[in-house]
Amino acid sequence: MTTWMITGCSTGLGKSLARAVLDAGFNAVVTARDISALEELVSAHPDTAAAAVVDVTNKIQIESAIKLAQERFGSVDVLVNNAGYGYRAAVEEGNDKEVADLFATNFFGSVSMIKAVLPGMRDQRSGTILNISSIAGRLAAPGSGYYSATKFAVEGMSDALRKEVAPLGIRVTVVDPGAFRTDFAGRSLHQTGTIIADYASTAGPRRKENDKTHGTQPGDPEKAAHALIEVVQGSTLPSRLLLGSDAVKIVTNELDAQRREIDEWKNVSTSTDFPMSV
Repeated sequence: MTTWMITGCSTGLGKSLARAVLDAGFNAVVTARDISALEELVSAHPDTAAAAVVDVTNKIQIESAIKLAQERFGSVDVLVNNAGYGYRAAVEEGNDKEVADLFATNFFGSVSMIKAVLPGMRDQRSGTILNISSIAGRLAAPGSGYYSATKFAVEGMSDALRKEVAPLGIRVTVVDPGAFRTDFAGRSLHQTGTIIADYASTAGPRRKENDKTHGTQPGDPEKAAHALIEVVQGSTLPSRLLLGSDAVKIVTNELDAQRREIDEWKNVSTSTDFPMSV
């Protein structure tokens, strides 16, 4: 029986995925900072669900959750790094402590989880790691530079990790969701307390009080959960998986724009080489 470990299961995509995984009959260690938020999931699946308190910035809690998974189910076969939150600030407005905390959760928390499960996956020569990123890991909008930076970091780390562990039978995929109807743009969205008037027309429209997208996002987290299960069960995985029609459109436009710019500046780019020897 495949065992999943999913972080950030109290709400949103993490909760939807945890429910779908358990409903499909898999074992799952579901985690959250507040274990009471997991009671419904565990009570509905007493034989296949185990709950653990995990703040991904707390390595002791991570180790305890891995031990629980091993004692209950024998191994962790699928790790989903879902825990994280958004942060809005123009680059100049960002608070150093808030930005450090953002990286501690969104990037270093995922790294800590990966390092905790890899010894077991290496021993069994199998495993799947899904790192939940965002389309913000493919392009950055004004006011989301720091959030994008954490997701760009996740994607860069994942690219290297994928190549390091593939010979060991371990698969790694980055998941890039678009806008989904979760708490991400509501309760889970943080922002700076520093407001600089000169950024009113750039970062300003994305401040929480001006952002009207919460509750209107096109993505359905239940459908995303089932899509992820289907992908994990497949024989091959993409290196990156876009979720949502908006994600496909936005990232495609960004890649097209990047290619046009490369072509436009190709002569300058290639002018910096040493002369070719004959």
